[in-house]
Amino acid sequence: MKLKDIRGRDSRELKLDAQELHKELFELRFRAASEEVGNTARFKQIRRTVARINTVLRERQMAESAESGAKNS
Repeated sequence: MKLKDIRGRDSRELKLDAQELHKELFELRFRAASEEVGNTARFKQIRRTVARINTVLRERQMAESAESGAKNS
């Protein structure tokens, strides 16, 4: 998932996407332990996508806290 696509989604959708990706990563690890996984590059793709999602969520959280801090001053 590209950063542009991630920024276009709301926070609720991003949290659900991150949960689904964590589940997929778990299933991949499980399959890798018991049998051969064809596309090992998928591990890296999932980890990076989750990191991008977490980064965007954190940016939004920081913007909200800065915005509320400016209103209180």
